[in-house]
Amino acid sequence: MYLFIHRKDLRASDLPAFTHMSQHRAPSIHLFILDENLLDDGRHDEPSGRAFLQRLEALEHQYDYYGKTLHILQGDVNRIIETIKKHHNIHELVYHTDSTPYAHKRDLAMNETARQLGLHVRAFDDLSLVHPRAFQRFSGKPDTYKVFTPFYRKWSDFLQLHPPVVYNESIADLDVHELNEVIRSQFAANPQIYPVAEHRKLALAADAPRKKIATFLETQVEHYKEARDFYHYDSTSRISLFLNTGAISAREVYETALIERVSGSDAWIRQLAWRDFYIYQSVMTPDYFAFENNYDFSLLSDEHYERWACGETGIPIIDAAMRELNETGHMHNRLRMVTAMFLTKNLLCPFTLGERHFRRKLLDYDNALNRGGWLWSSSLGYDGAPYFRVMNPVTQSQRFDVQGQYLRKWLPELRHLSQEQIHLEQANALVDLKESRQRSIDTYKVILEKAKNSAP
Repeated sequence: MYLFIHRKDLRASDLPAFTHMSQHRAPSIHLFILDENLLDDGRHDEPSGRAFLQRLEALEHQYDYYGKTLHILQGDVNRIIETIKKHHNIHELVYHTDSTPYAHKRDLAMNETARQLGLHVRAFDDLSLVHPRAFQRFSGKPDTYKVFTPFYRKWSDFLQLHPPVVYNESIADLDVHELNEVIRSQFAANPQIYPVAEHRKLALAADAPRKKIATFLETQVEHYKEARDFYHYDSTSRISLFLNTGAISAREVYETALIERVSGSDAWIRQLAWRDFYIYQSVMTPDYFAFENNYDFSLLSDEHYERWACGETGIPIIDAAMRELNETGHMHNRLRMVTAMFLTKNLLCPFTLGERHFRRKLLDYDNALNRGGWLWSSSLGYDGAPYFRVMNPVTQSQRFDVQGQYLRKWLPELRHLSQEQIHLEQANALVDLKESRQRSIDTYKVILEKAKNSAP
């Protein structure tokens, strides 16, 4: 019998683990374990946590539809495995991998527990479209890609020769068994955490991911390349929540885009390459999740962080974007870059502060992707923006929200201002944009030069 544990793979089909178990025709028990280390400090009640738990509920309903049971447990994964082994004839532990330091440490301990219990372990890669290590072997490079454009070219070559295949097996094909009632009671989920109470549910789009993709490809993708940065109209697909929780695989998204192959789809597929690039970095770069340790942040401070987080900087586009994020959990990618660069450059705050805020607030939060975006904006990661690049938030607002419609929606107190005035920094702005830009360039030059000189 198999013991399968769901993680960031919240779907009932197109999973390599399901294909593996189906081929061997053995029964299985399926779990999702609420990890208290990932729900710390009330994160389960923040937008990112609630969005994930709502997708988990959707998966539980999919299991129910096929007459199967997904057991939602809470507690230490190693104790749970040990207890299940005492009551069930488990012979193999099966799961999909993740790339974060915490996941790596957790899985090493879990694998050791399984070994001590005499269990086989099968772990499958499922996060990215192109598996990082297979891609690295294909590239023939002795070192990893550090710049996106050459990565993208080789990524495209890889997919031409090794097109991903959607796995056909679903939960309907598996012989899923019930878990012992004693175990279910012993490790029952805290009802304050799961399921999410109706009055606390987020207003997420009810569309299934496939329906959302189909609508996007039919009505929006043709103009995606030209319109994607105009955040007021939001011409994006908004499938990142589904991708990052595993409600749909990158394989299926890619295959669907290829089948439709409408004008504009290439620019959209390129975003899948960016996603793979950051996942690739998180797997292949040892210090990806510890880049901050390579730099001296003593010239930075948290002085203005709280005002930024609350949307009280006096820069309209920044305040509008942060208010939308805090209220809805959504922020357009263009605005993520603008707000992140403003915090790290103009306000000279360490990127880790903003990274943590986004971790709690973003509906589509993903550790590797979020970190990649913050490293880019702060000029500290691979292929990051040059340190002397500091986006002017007023110019960004004037360019991508010409009439100020987005600002008027999220900053009603500024609705009376003209189209020209509404974009400008307010009298109470935390910093002068011109002066803070130059201060940022001078500061980051020192930070990067110091890191370069102290590198082994």
